[in-house]
Amino acid sequence: MRPLVRAVLRGSLRQVRYVDVIAPRRARGLVAQVYRETEGEFGVLAPPLALHSPAAASLAATWLMLRETLLVDGRVSRAVKETVATEVSRANDCPYCVHVHQAVLGTLPPDGIGSGLVEWARTTGRRSQGDAAGGEGPFLLTAEQAPELCGVVVTFHYINRMVSLFLADSPMPARTPEPLRGPIMRTTALAMRPVAPGPLAPGGSLGLLPPAPLPPGLEWAEGSRFVAEALGRAFAAVEQGARWVPEPVVERLRSRLGLWDGAAPGPGRSWLEVAVSGLPAEDMPAARLALLTAFAPYMTLPEDVEAFRIRFPTDRELIEFTSWAALTTAVRIGGRITVPRAAGPV
Repeated sequence: MRPLVRAVLRGSLRQVRYVDVIAPRRARGLVAQVYRETEGEFGVLAPPLALHSPAAASLAATWLMLRETLLVDGRVSRAVKETVATEVSRANDCPYCVHVHQAVLGTLPPDGIGSGLVEWARTTGRRSQGDAAGGEGPFLLTAEQAPELCGVVVTFHYINRMVSLFLADSPMPARTPEPLRGPIMRTTALAMRPVAPGPLAPGGSLGLLPPAPLPPGLEWAEGSRFVAEALGRAFAAVEQGARWVPEPVVERLRSRLGLWDGAAPGPGRSWLEVAVSGLPAEDMPAARLALLTAFAPYMTLPEDVEAFRIRFPTDRELIEFTSWAALTTAVRIGGRITVPRAAGPV
């Protein structure tokens, strides 16, 4: 089953838009290493990871975050973490990720998940905590759960933005008959398991990127040394890759994030022209793409990417740039989460 699913997913890499994914047979260096780890420990080379391949450091950063928050066995069950991934994706209007992680969730043993956790995942970092609607009341996050669950929140706020930009709404090819979509997704979900038996060891992929401090605001991750290191290394690698981004664009994204209440912009794109007003003309295409990535990636049009490429033409620059905008936003959301003080790192 797994070889068939791998073949199907490798074919689906052609669905990635705007950039040419590095095929596994052509991968070298860090890209090849991440590809090997992904197929060995995630079971498949999924398009949401492979789309980062033109920028090796962004690819490694994405894998580190996904592995250490979602895939590694820790204090929180995989079912709970997949629920958080699914509901963050739903809140971000990322149907691709909803389809995938809902299918994975359907293959896992139930874990007594209630509406409090669902509402927390959909809203945390966006409005006051403890305001869950209905059900058994708000989900009470503990310091021990925080590194993994808040780490999943940050990881999927990042991944959702990249997927919305570079992939279609469904992981299934458009011509797939409706009756076959469910069985194919379940088969794919069942293949998303490590090749070797036993749980994944924490920290196994950290050597892909150099050590770096945890970004300010994510102190809840300090309860797990491995989650904290993954987030620190990933953030530093993405920041380093985007060091060429024009300073007016960096400042405009930061200022808009500082004013953001977490709500989706719109309707329409009139907000975007207001958000870039006053910038130098040469910086406006990059600023538009950064703000779309941050606040409404599903509104991005091919002409937005084409305008960006006039000044920054390479696939590497496009991935480094959107990766920076997406992770800057995800970390800002993660910085809004408050949790009890942890007892100490593990």
